[in-house]
Amino acid sequence: MQESMLPLKADKKSPAGADVRILLAGETGGMIHSTVPPHQINRAAVHHRVSEFWYILEGHGEIWRSDGKTSKITSLVEGVSIDIPVGTSFQYRNVSDQDLKFICITMPPWQGDHEATYVDGAWEPTI
Repeated sequence: MQESMLPLKADKKSPAGADVRILLAGETGGMIHSTVPPHQINRAAVHHRVSEFWYILEGHGEIWRSDGKTSKITSLVEGVSIDIPVGTSFQYRNVSDQDLKFICITMPPWQGDHEATYVDGAWEPTI
């Protein structure tokens, strides 16, 4: 059985560019807290083996997702949940003057930064 507290400082940066605080890591998945600073546009990526669920805690952002057939942009505001199935290209950005914060659950556990490949996205990254 695991338990954790939100770390005061980021443990690392995600391949896309968000600040990541690791909350839990297990055999079947992992959970992180992510923060995107105001007006940051992260790099677009696709994951090869990992799917994600997100829950937005605060802030205002947008995420572009494309599975090769369908492409859409979703507003990321408090209370919104989204999924990023394995093989889905995605890019996200903070469109406000406050941090965008969300919980991300990965399934299976994050395999390391080699899991993500950069792709062309909807917006020009700022990082």
